[in-house]
Amino acid sequence: MRPWRYEDAAAVRSAFACPDIQRWHVRRMDSDDEARAWITGWAKRWEDESDASWAVVNRGDDQAIGQVGLRTVMLFEASAQLSYWVLPAARGAGVAGRAVQALTRWAFGTVLLNRLYLVHSVANLASCRVAAKAEFRVEGILRGYGLHADGWHDVHMHSRLRTDGNRLAELEQVR
Repeated sequence: MRPWRYEDAAAVRSAFACPDIQRWHVRRMDSDDEARAWITGWAKRWEDESDASWAVVNRGDDQAIGQVGLRTVMLFEASAQLSYWVLPAARGAGVAGRAVQALTRWAFGTVLLNRLYLVHSVANLASCRVAAKAEFRVEGILRGYGLHADGWHDVHMHSRLRTDGNRLAELEQVR
């Protein structure tokens, strides 16, 4: 993961043009200028301590292949909403899960957040698998909560607490 760069505009446009990503978002990117504005907006939101986003990159060439971020950061409540997406060419290799796990470790270990949560359409089975692999527990369903390209969706609410521990890290230590 790394901060977004201007030269990532094409990857951002590609992501928001992807039918699978568009299905779960209402946002579009119609130009490189719009994508660059999206990229530069993260610095302001980071400065305001309200949101943060990083490019998930290919280790070999440092090219952006996804996004992982924190939304609705509330430092006084020690909580944030986690978000992620991955470009089609990088799917199926565990990229989203590793990015979510890395951001979770940082948010709990460095920022000392107490609670992370994420929401996704109940129809978005891939996102549900990522959340489960990253040990985010399902808390329930929020009815009509998420506006997507095809209308309002019920969403699963998943969460992790800093005190939940990390079974994956514990299993690695046993090996």
